Amino acid sequence: MKAAILHAPNQMRLATVADPVTGRGDLVLRVAAATVCGTDIRVFRGRKTAGIRYPSTIGHEFSGEIVATDGPSPFSVGQRVGVCPAIPCGHCSQCLRGLENLCPDLQAIGYEIDGAFAEYIRIPARAVELGNVHVLPDHVGYEAAALIEPLACVLNGQNKVGLSQGDTVAILGAGPIGTLHVKLARLRGAARVIVSEPNAARRAAALQAGADVVLDPTTGDLRAAIRNETRGQGADVVICAIGIPALASQAVGLAAKGGRVSLFAGFSKGETGTLDVNAIHYDELQLTGAFGLTRHDYEVTLHMIADGRIDLSDMVTHRFGLTDIEQAFAVAESGAAMKVAVCNG
Repeated sequence: MKAAILHAPNQMRLATVADPVTGRGDLVLRVAAATVCGTDIRVFRGRKTAGIRYPSTIGHEFSGEIVATDGPSPFSVGQRVGVCPAIPCGHCSQCLRGLENLCPDLQAIGYEIDGAFAEYIRIPARAVELGNVHVLPDHVGYEAAALIEPLACVLNGQNKVGLSQGDTVAILGAGPIGTLHVKLARLRGAARVIVSEPNAARRAAALQAGADVVLDPTTGDLRAAIRNETRGQGADVVICAIGIPALASQAVGLAAKGGRVSLFAGFSKGETGTLDVNAIHYDELQLTGAFGLTRHDYEVTLHMIADGRIDLSDMVTHRFGLTDIEQAFAVAESGAAMKVAVCNG
């Protein structure tokens, strides 16, 4: 089969490799759609190394069709499936507390296990046993199914920061993740959604996704603009959807008294930021992080999409075949696309 092999940072090449070898209980999927995540780009550039092996195949947002099983299986050849890529141990203290995304022995497809930028992918028996594999309803397309994973991560982040009906929400960044935050915040009943984004095309996309106000942070004082849009109060919830440490510091200054701030985006290893600790203390702000997703998040998100409660049809703006994987990454990294899909067939 053909697969994109990551040999080292900045070195990913298409190659012909052996087809997946299965063990008892494993599945093999023909990858139908795999979308490029911002984290994939960080991995490619060497800015994220945890769980990464060289050589290996990355890609963790995907869906496909089962082409092989090994031994008795709850699944059958020909079924269309989506897969939660995070595989927890299931018995550590974090897993038992419902924090399986923080499992110290967590394994993930696209990291410790070869991922989806390939023609075929092996799904380990452990993932099958734990319920990571979900049969897709007929009306849910492969691209939408690939987007279940990032939307589930967004769900985890909004749950952690307690976003609820009636909140005024400020989102920093309207890339793919920021736009998903807009869509989900609107679904959850946010009273007002304000987006800060320097890219004009992405500001327009944020409005299309349901934002009430979009602001260009390069044209003036963002804090003053947010205060102006919130009757001088600041936002109840501020979500930092871009992994830039300076924005984390800025996010604290945009929150209302008693507000909540989510440092959602991943930051590169070793990066640090400066926070206004007095504002956190005297304004009683709550800061939360958000990492990955749980199997429950994935299942809830699949139902959101399948039930038509959230529309992701406008998220994939560029499509490439596996043979054009380098171009797919270049377009995703350039910011010219919303979501880039790598499709087989």
